[in-house]
Amino acid sequence: MKCEWVKANLLLYIYDELLDDARYELEQHVARCGECAAELEGLRQFKTSMTATPVVEPTPNLLTASRMRLQEALETAEQPRFWQRWTFDLAALFGRARFSPALASVIFIVGFAAGIGSTYKIVSGNSPQIASTSVPAQPVESSITGIRAINQLPGSNKVEIKYDTVTTQSAEGSMDDSRIQQLLLFAARNNYNSGVRLDSVDLLSQQPQDQRVREALIYALRYDSNPGVRLKALNSLGAYVRQDVRVRDAVLEALLNDGNPGVRAEAIHLLQSVRADSSVRDVLQHLARQDKNSYIRTESRALLAQMPEID
Repeated sequence: MKCEWVKANLLLYIYDELLDDARYELEQHVARCGECAAELEGLRQFKTSMTATPVVEPTPNLLTASRMRLQEALETAEQPRFWQRWTFDLAALFGRARFSPALASVIFIVGFAAGIGSTYKIVSGNSPQIASTSVPAQPVESSITGIRAINQLPGSNKVEIKYDTVTTQSAEGSMDDSRIQQLLLFAARNNYNSGVRLDSVDLLSQQPQDQRVREALIYALRYDSNPGVRLKALNSLGAYVRQDVRVRDAVLEALLNDGNPGVRAEAIHLLQSVRADSSVRDVLQHLARQDKNSYIRTESRALLAQMPEID
């Protein structure tokens, strides 16, 4: 056994993730090799010191921001070609099987079962099929890998959504259908395709009175990487700035922090109806003094000038 293989698998050994045969081979090598033994001892000490350190739970904002950065990276990443998705390192697979008779047995059994399954398909292919009239199961969010497309059927309240699990599936129904609502909410938060997110937010904006929909729109306004999606969400929330403090706070955050001037301009326009609110007044005073955008400074001063003086 080579030292390179041992060093590459020492962490798996420490955390009991190695197969029994590979574990035995590694232990035998470490007993004979002083360099690998020293490497193993150093990793054990590192694990001990890390275990003593208290675990800090990430904040919800950090998790959300990280997901959005990952989503943005996925949007711009070059997609692998079809054949690349299905290639793998046979040498590495059978190299591992050399240390695991059990794994070799599993590979043999899987191949044998696949052969039987193929034979069954061929034999049963000519047999008559029985029609099924079962109702499509409601999609479980954890099983959905992405929303491929959203289309509102012309002249109706019907929406067609194509979504991916292991394979692409399709659901069709009205906006009142809980299955359609679930898929739209999922698309607004999780889909890597900004065009699909925009379509989802556009449809959800028809029902902003729904609490779950409003939360999804606030989420899109705060965290979506696409300014068009954020602007659509902002416009959909405009009617609730006066009555919902959470909406007002999200609009204020957009005014202060959004990187798109168009989104900020729309945010300050929506805040006109609540400009006398103390938190809104404080933000406007801050922007009027030192914002880098001349339009935002001018609008902030204009709104402040319209407010009555507070004794």
